[in-house]
Amino acid sequence: MKRTDGFDARRLRPRPQRSWASRIGAFFGMMLILLGIFLLIAGGTSFFNVHESLTKLAPERNTAITFLVTGLVLLWVGWALRRKIRRRALKPNDLNLSPRLLRKRN
Repeated sequence: MKRTDGFDARRLRPRPQRSWASRIGAFFGMMLILLGIFLLIAGGTSFFNVHESLTKLAPERNTAITFLVTGLVLLWVGWALRRKIRRRALKPNDLNLSPRLLRKRN
């Protein structure tokens, strides 16, 4: 006979990690990504002289190249930070069972 009155399936899975540090880190990573995109746009428009009013942001080519490189670096750092935080948050999704109770897989 099967007894299910005291069984709760939610106990088998760990609780999701709800720390403010991970949320703040993800927000900071998103802000780095947005700042990188804005610097890429400003550097690209200044470098290629797309619009006269936008070339006032970086009047020299060296400044435009600096904006482009800084934008790419910030974009990459923000993306890597967000990815690292998301992987850490999604990692503990396995069951909390003893290994000898799980089925053996070949």
